[in-house]
Amino acid sequence: MSRVADYHRPMDNKLLELLVCPVTKGPLSFDRERQELISRSARLAYPVRDGIPILLEHEARPLNDDELARTGAPAS
Repeated sequence: MSRVADYHRPMDNKLLELLVCPVTKGPLSFDRERQELISRSARLAYPVRDGIPILLEHEARPLNDDELARTGAPAS
């Protein structure tokens, strides 16, 4: 499988059910297009690199109100 085809692979649903935000311990949702795990409660997006979630607060990028609105959930 090529690296390009691998880039937008889906996140394993069982894994996603087990993972929580390291800051809030709340649920995460997967943004397949951006390859990020979204914590709405912490307003953070954690990167997924080569299929591996990087759940480190200093690696996450903050989400602004517009991005939170696009994820379909209100900011906490």
